[in-house]
Amino acid sequence: MTKADIVNEISKNTGIEKVTVQKTVEAFMEAVKDSLASNNNVYLRGFGSFIVKKRAQKTARNISKNTTIIIPEHFIPAFKPAKTFINKVKGNVK
Repeated sequence: MTKADIVNEISKNTGIEKVTVQKTVEAFMEAVKDSLASNNNVYLRGFGSFIVKKRAQKTARNISKNTTIIIPEHFIPAFKPAKTFINKVKGNVK
């Protein structure tokens, strides 16, 4: 499902114009990105959490050059679904 599909689905279910729904969806995504960029998690009860995870420093190898490099500690965005979300998805998988 793409962003356009989500906009169409919300517009169809609510009767709100697609342009308005698209602006709202994009504003939501921008708010999540800005929050995570400033190291604040986003919690949506019943859906899940957008969180910032810390990756520790590690040593990696460049096989083609046969060299070792150090990847510094860094932060990555992650999504942790709520239990109700997980149970709904599990119920559909057979």
